[in-house]
Amino acid sequence: MGMNAVYRGPEDCPSVIPVFPLPGALLLPRGQMPLNIFEPRYLAMVDEVLKTDRIIGMVQPDADNDPQASVPRLYRVGCAGRITQLAETGDGRYLITLIGIARFRIEEELPAVNLFRRCRVTFEPFTNDFTARAGENAVNRAGVVKALRDFVNAVHVKVDWRGIEEAPNEALVNALCMMSPFGVREKQALLEAPDLKSRAEVLIALTEIELARGGAGSDSTLQ
Repeated sequence: MGMNAVYRGPEDCPSVIPVFPLPGALLLPRGQMPLNIFEPRYLAMVDEVLKTDRIIGMVQPDADNDPQASVPRLYRVGCAGRITQLAETGDGRYLITLIGIARFRIEEELPAVNLFRRCRVTFEPFTNDFTARAGENAVNRAGVVKALRDFVNAVHVKVDWRGIEEAPNEALVNALCMMSPFGVREKQALLEAPDLKSRAEVLIALTEIELARGGAGSDSTLQ
């Protein structure tokens, strides 16, 4: 795959990818995720994918895992991202940025042959992910902005409202979902929403529920 790869559909994606299990980390198509890589197994993973297509699958460990389990069970749906930026820190870490490509469903986890986990996946259930801004016109943008306004008023954070006004619906909804302070189950619900309209509706509902509880999650990051 060339330096400026284009992914038009499932056929452009690998069927086996390394996965990075990270609770609370939500990557969505065309979203940007910065990561600080320091564990030896994930350093090895980055070294490996840099030799090929630079694709990593972000997936959350299942929230219902046994805390004592040596190998946590994974949710079946994650999102693949491609490394587009990498910097070496000089102290043994990598700082990387992933750009989301599309969601995938895990078909099976393969036997470990490296330090990191690998899965056979399919992108077929999420073909719409490959089309930028698909379904934007169906999004209740006013509802999304109202939920955001209610949130920032409750937690007293600053927001670039001009940037919000200029952002297309897909970029707005996905960025707010990725930065949201919700828990693992809520982040998975946002990920598995069938389309952009549904994801916006889930985001609005989760925000309203959190505000009704008088909280704003564990980390107010919608800024």
